[in-house]
Amino acid sequence: MDAAGPALTVALSTFAEAAQAVGVIGAALLAGLVLLARSARARAFAMLAALALTPVLLIANIWSTPQFEALRERPALALAAAAAGLVALAIGAFVFHRRPQLFVLCAAAALPFRVPIESGGETANLLVPLYLVIAAGGLSYALVRLRGVGWREDPSPDREPGTLQWLLAASIVLYALQAAYSSDFDHALSQETFFYVPFALLFALLVRIEWTPRLVSRCLLVLLALAVVFVGVGFVEYAQRELLLNPKVIASNQFETYFRVNSLFFDPNIYGRFLATVMLGLAALALWSRRTNVIGACALALALLLAGLVLTLSQSSFTALLAGLAVLGALRWGAGRVLAVAGGFALAALIVVLAAPAAVGLDQSLEKATSGRSELIRGGVELFADRPLTGHGAGAFRREYRDSEKASSERAAAASHTIAITTAAEQGVGGLGLYLALLAVALAGLLRGARHDAARAGIAAAFVALVVHTLLYAAFLEDPLAWALLAVGTALAGRAAAATTAAERAAARSAVRPGPAGTGADGPASAADPGPGTRAAGSAPAPSQP
Repeated sequence: MDAAGPALTVALSTFAEAAQAVGVIGAALLAGLVLLARSARARAFAMLAALALTPVLLIANIWSTPQFEALRERPALALAAAAAGLVALAIGAFVFHRRPQLFVLCAAAALPFRVPIESGGETANLLVPLYLVIAAGGLSYALVRLRGVGWREDPSPDREPGTLQWLLAASIVLYALQAAYSSDFDHALSQETFFYVPFALLFALLVRIEWTPRLVSRCLLVLLALAVVFVGVGFVEYAQRELLLNPKVIASNQFETYFRVNSLFFDPNIYGRFLATVMLGLAALALWSRRTNVIGACALALALLLAGLVLTLSQSSFTALLAGLAVLGALRWGAGRVLAVAGGFALAALIVVLAAPAAVGLDQSLEKATSGRSELIRGGVELFADRPLTGHGAGAFRREYRDSEKASSERAAAASHTIAITTAAEQGVGGLGLYLALLAVALAGLLRGARHDAARAGIAAAFVALVVHTLLYAAFLEDPLAWALLAVGTALAGRAAAATTAAERAAARSAVRPGPAGTGADGPASAADPGPGTRAAGSAPAPSQP
């Protein structure tokens, strides 16, 4: 009997781990179906199933953590909390059903806010408000579709999914499959259920909203209002030399000659990434606008946000902002001029580095100059070389790096701070190839035709900036900004393509329609004289503004 006890415990533990692995793969498949389903009803069923399964996986994973101790010991309290949550979701779903555009504004407002939750033996800063918005929006969409009531969405919601959706779905499913052999399954489960699955639902909801210039403008105003509040908090932190959040940054400030602010974010770099994204939206609006008051307001807002960004001392955020501004410049004035200016700055930077390396911190070791990131990159490359085909498993970078480098858990980072290196080390050539294909397709879709639309130009520039930031910091598909930018950019590109197709069909019909006397035997004026209200074939449409 005594010998059977430990054996039974091991068997139950093995069964629980296998069940969790199957659950993670199932959740990933459901998220993929949400992205790829052509039928709205199939998409709705998959969305409801994902919304039901994901919380179960999360609760099973974090049930034994201190945060859930009160709920474990008081079942009545747990039931009351669950009931209150369901009521809140029902109210949110009803409101979003009546006002779908309100879902977009609430999602934009919830994007930056994170709540610390313990999972997998560590504390993660999770987007709990955004999860609630996604869940309410998903319920609203799914229930009305199953009832046969239309959600105010894109005119062709059941069109065949594009290459981008296939690559996103493949990324989610591959990550879940590779979690099965990961040495850090808990971290992989957290990534899949906290980020990939809910953000896939967010993408599916946002891409079907009827995006108008007015709605885009409202979203930018919401983000700007949040950014102004965050910058104000950052100014107070800098003035008082005291941070509100993140003990690691607080401790770092105590031992350095400089002082970094993080406002209401847990990381100055994530704070800087958010500010850079909003600044690029404002810059696009200013560059494409013809109204002096709009340009002046954007300039003032940009000056304020730039001051806030300076206090983060986030080099990755400044680099990302410059990359986004270069994209805007190329879309507005042509790539040649931007390359010439960039080349001039690069030459000046090279001269400074060669003439005074101490001024930019290059008179010390590479590890110190890069704050240890060069060592993380080297370790990541070695991990990839060790298992180039399959990788070490989803979410395994930190544990594998710690074991290979004999580093303590405090020194081991969760990623290499270069997302491509992290992906290669964890997922092998398959995951790396999928990541590169996703980038190529996303950039091509966002940039194509963006020069004629301020909103599309701003989104394309913000996505490029985010990609650059991930090459210097981390968090690509773990950031809801990436999914939101892809969804809105895809929706706007689809609307632009549909409008172009409709205009071409109308022009073709008018070309064969008999015209009034004096316009010619075959119809209206020739293509050389398109007349008012039309444009010649191949000419660029007038730029639109949010």
